[in-house]
Amino acid sequence: MPLRSDWSEALCPIGRSLDVLGDPWVLLIVRDVLHGRGRFEALREGLRISEAVLSRRLHAMVEAGLLERVDYQDGARTRQKYAATEAAADLLPILQQLALWGEKHTEMPAAGGHMAMIHEVCGEETTHGEVCSSCGQTLVAEAMTWVKPWKNVRVTLGPAGSLV
Repeated sequence: MPLRSDWSEALCPIGRSLDVLGDPWVLLIVRDVLHGRGRFEALREGLRISEAVLSRRLHAMVEAGLLERVDYQDGARTRQKYAATEAAADLLPILQQLALWGEKHTEMPAAGGHMAMIHEVCGEETTHGEVCSSCGQTLVAEAMTWVKPWKNVRVTLGPAGSLV
């Protein structure tokens, strides 16, 4: 991990936020955990990240209160996976706003396609990150589906702490 400034004691809340969220892997890991991919191997394979880098990031995210380790049964064996905390679930509007920004201000690769964010409560696509542009309700993970045409999937997000 490259050396950088420590903003954990910054008076500015943006600086303190960047102290926790400033590494791009953090938001990508939160995205995948909200998609229900909280097992180490699923994260490693989906993100194409080395085990060492992923281990360090996960440890830091647990320490920062973004993720928690949760036991699950794998046959007769108890294992652990990562689940989103309320702090991670509160990043949903930021993730959705980043997706909207990316579609508007970056060039779509040839194999890409529009990622629709469907608010399952009203069934409509939203064009805002925090409040549904159709019905005005606050958007929460358990009520969101992301349609990713480049993967040919519809992914329903999970609530904070869920093991979808």
